[in-house]
Amino acid sequence: RLIQSVPSQKAEPFKRWLAQVGYERIQEIENPELAQDRAKEYYELKGYPKDWIDKRLRGIAVRQELTDEWKKRGIEEQKDFAILTNEISQSTFGIPIKKHKEIKDMDPKFKNQNLRDHMTDLELIFSMLGERLTTEATRKRDAQSFPESLDAAKEGGTVAGRARKDAEKTFGIKVVSPENYSGLTKKKKLEKK
Repeated sequence: RLIQSVPSQKAEPFKRWLAQVGYERIQEIENPELAQDRAKEYYELKGYPKDWIDKRLRGIAVRQELTDEWKKRGIEEQKDFAILTNEISQSTFGIPIKKHKEIKDMDPKFKNQNLRDHMTDLELIFSMLGERLTTEATRKRDAQSFPESLDAAKEGGTVAGRARKDAEKTFGIKVVSPENYSGLTKKKKLEKK
């Protein structure tokens, strides 16, 4: 409103840009696929590979289904979502989210960084598995409160954690890796120059 009230001709390009952004967001409300396309485009511009982007977008859908399930069951506080998510991560990867971010060398002063944007393919897949299994456990248990949802998060994450451990043992690999897709995309951009 403040920008729209500025009478200067120099403000006109900014006003047009604001109007365009507003129009695009309204279109995305009517057709959510447009928002997904925009997210895909942003990841492409950052240099992420197409197959990684597909996994990341699928992970967003899995996460959304889980959080919708939690909301239906009375989970509303952001801190509760964070605790439940951390429990899934702890049970799936054997480490809390904070430690996972340290392994990825993520700067703690940037609070809005999303760990998933720094995950490898396997980390994304196991993260999705933990969240999808937690959705199943939540429904099967008919969890109706935070404590019941926490039990379901432990159960879903534990099953995913067993799968991770089996994969690590069978293939002699470590799923949790210091490899960071953010760093890889920066490296690719430098190589192109």
